[in-house]
Order: sequence, then structure tokens, then C-alpha cells
Amino acid sequence: MDAMPYAEPYKIKMIKTIRQNTREDRIKLIKEAEYNLFALNADDIYIDLLTDSGTGAMSDKQWAAMMEGDESYAGSTSFRKMKNSINSLLGFEYVLPTHQGRAAENVLFSAILKEGHIVPGNAHFDTTKGHIEFRKAVAIDCTIKEGKDPNLNHPFKGNVDIDAFESVIKQYGSEKIPIFILTITCNSGGGQPVSLENIKAVAEVCRKHEIKLIFDAARFAENAYFIKKREDKYKNSTIREIVAQMFSYADGCTMSSKKDAIVNMGGFIGLRDAEIYRKCSTFNIIFEGYLTYGGMSGRDMAALAQGLYESTTFEYLESRIGQTEYLGKLLKERGIPVLEPFGGHAVYVNAKEFLPEMDQEHYPAQVLGVELYIEAGVRGVEIGTVLADRDPVNRKNRPPELELLRLAIPRRTYTNNHMDVVAWGLQKVMERRDKLKGLEITYEAPIMRHFTAKFKRLGN
Repeated sequence: MDAMPYAEPYKIKMIKTIRQNTREDRIKLIKEAEYNLFALNADDIYIDLLTDSGTGAMSDKQWAAMMEGDESYAGSTSFRKMKNSINSLLGFEYVLPTHQGRAAENVLFSAILKEGHIVPGNAHFDTTKGHIEFRKAVAIDCTIKEGKDPNLNHPFKGNVDIDAFESVIKQYGSEKIPIFILTITCNSGGGQPVSLENIKAVAEVCRKHEIKLIFDAARFAENAYFIKKREDKYKNSTIREIVAQMFSYADGCTMSSKKDAIVNMGGFIGLRDAEIYRKCSTFNIIFEGYLTYGGMSGRDMAALAQGLYESTTFEYLESRIGQTEYLGKLLKERGIPVLEPFGGHAVYVNAKEFLPEMDQEHYPAQVLGVELYIEAGVRGVEIGTVLADRDPVNRKNRPPELELLRLAIPRRTYTNNHMDVVAWGLQKVMERRDKLKGLEITYEAPIMRHFTAKFKRLGN
């Protein structure tokens, strides 16, 4: 007898109307935005896959928690709920709330990074690298070589090359390396997970050389799901058991709660070390707010506490990551080159292979994102040469090995019918790819240029 078909572990209680504008509208709008997808108005987007950060749908229990939010300036019950959830799930005794993940990075790095420091990691995300380089420190990528091959089906492409990490220590000396940043899952590498075996190995090197291991924990629950599915030793463990073991190796974390806590705003720093907590506290008060709200409202902290529990259930993760896999398979069936295996929060289109004749200096992933918007009203985001920015010393472009268009899927927001539209749009772009022209930058900020850069088409 056939098995029962899969269905999402929730039902819809509220909807928001979206509209499709015309192709002519979109050509005009993207030109007015000077070909930067960030500059488009949200109501001119049909399906918005720019980011999964803060764009998910909260549950009834999260909305109920918001109604009970305590807005006291100091010592609120909402902060205690948030701290208790972080302590019980992640094991950190010291917690500092921040308004989002990059704010957590700003506070933590202000306390521990100095000019000349070296910060190894597995493909640091753009804000992480920006905060490091802003302080005239150096970020060094130690991701395994398998993570740089978009067509290789490796289960843990976010893993750290331990030999590369030890070579960095040997070259610079451990006294210049205060922290190692481990991003779980690795966003810049394609939403790829890190195995528990590799987490343990990184931690052992860190302990040996007295380097603090800090997780960028924005998508920690998705990473735990992949460990359960792909690391045989943990197939019978619960998500929360895996999470507890993952974080047992970390000295601290920064968290953008807009991802795996399924809230629209918020973040935090989790720490074990009282002295680092005291140093961070000073900067948290200066940059964010008092220690028990740190730039967040009480209702947001209450929703965050509930969201952490919801995101660490297998049923939720199976639905969430299953939709990503659904889109990935659709694209692959249509001959669209995608990074494999599919990421947890996003499908990444391989722009180098999609536009093989286009030089990276002409920003093929940005071109692909522009054309997908024109074709179907779908907004993705470039994870390629624009985002990689310029070398802070010689100011030359530093084209990455992976030139990707990220299609990040908001949590509990779109149906699989929307994913069908995305696949259709990319197929239509594929049919006319030989006619596409590159872009050149007409304006860029000195750091993290991708948010505000302006472009023009080559030949215009």
C-alpha cells in the first residue's frame, strides 16, 4: 500500500496578498534601481528570496508570547525567558541581547579584536569579514577544498581543513589569533553544514593553542538536522541532543536570531567566560542598550525564546529544509547549474556555469539576479565578486572561487507553487543567456559595497 504523502506540519492562519507586475514594469524598475536588487521596493517583488533573515512567518505561540512581552528597561521577564532558552538549549551561562547578528559581532569584536589580529574560519560571512577588516584584522578562510567545488556532492562542505588551520597558527603564531569563527551552516559556502566530528577537531586545535572557538550560530538548528541525516553516529539522536553536543565545544557564539529563532528582529551573544562577558557588557551598553534588552523590545525577546524551541524540532526542520530540496531538484531537472548538495536555507545557482563566457569582473551572479527579477519578479541575492569586495590593501577586486546567486527561502512563508515559479523564471533566463551582457560598477561604498553599489550594463 502506498505511503501517506508528506504535508507541512502546520496550517495557515493568516495570509498576505502579493501581486505580480508586468515585465515592462520590472525592466523600468530595475533600471531605476541601477541594477541593485537591494534598491527595489518590496511591493515590486513577487517572490522575495533576497534573504531568509527576519522574513519568516512566526507561529501562533510566538505571537502569543509577544502579547506577554515585558517592556521593563531592566530585569524584564522576557529577558529571563530568552536567557533560559539559550542556557537550556545551547548551554551558555552569559547572554547579551543585541538587535541583530551583526550587532553581536560588533560588540564581541570590539571587546577582543585588535589591529593585526588573524581570524581564521570557514568562509566568513560578509558582515563578519567586514567587522574584522574594519578593525584592520585579517580573515583567513580554512574551508576544506571540497567546499570550493560546486558540483561535488560532499555531505559536509562547511567543514574546516584542520591542516590549513594549523598552518595559519604556525605562520602567524597563536598569540595573534584570539578566536576562530565557525559558521554553522556556512552561508558563504552555499549553506553547507559542518559535521560534529569536524567541530570536535576544530575545538581540539583551539584548546591546544588557547584560541577561543566562536560559532556564528545563525542557522545552528539546520546544521544539527544535517548532522542527524548525514552523520550516521547521530541518526538516532534528537535535534536538541545534537545541538547540545555541538555547542559543548564552543566558547561562545554570535547569533542572528532572524534565522533559526524565526523572529523578525533580534540577536544575542552567548558566552562561557565571565571576563569576556564583562568586556562585552561595556560595549553592549554603548552600542545596543542595557544588558537585559540590548536593542530589543521585550516582546521580541519573548518571541525569540519560543522560536528557539520551535526551530529545534525535527518536524519543523524536515519541512523547512525539504522545501529547499524541492526547489533544488526542480532546478536540477531543468538543467540549471546549482551548488550541490543543496543548502539548508537556500539554493545557490552556479553563475560561472550558467554564464560561462562572462568574466567575473563583469559580475555574472549579479547579472543573473537582475535577469531573474525581470523574467519572473523573483529577487535573489549575489554571493560572488560584488559581495567579496575589494582587497583592503591593494583595492583590487578579489573574485571568489564560487560565483553564486543565492535563493534564500523564508521560513514558513511560501508554498511549493511559488518554488515552481522560481524554477520557471530561471529556465526562461537560461533560454536567452547567450544574449546577456555584463555589468560594471558606477558607485561603491568602501566596505560591504554590495548593499548600496550602483551598476550600468556594459555597452550602454
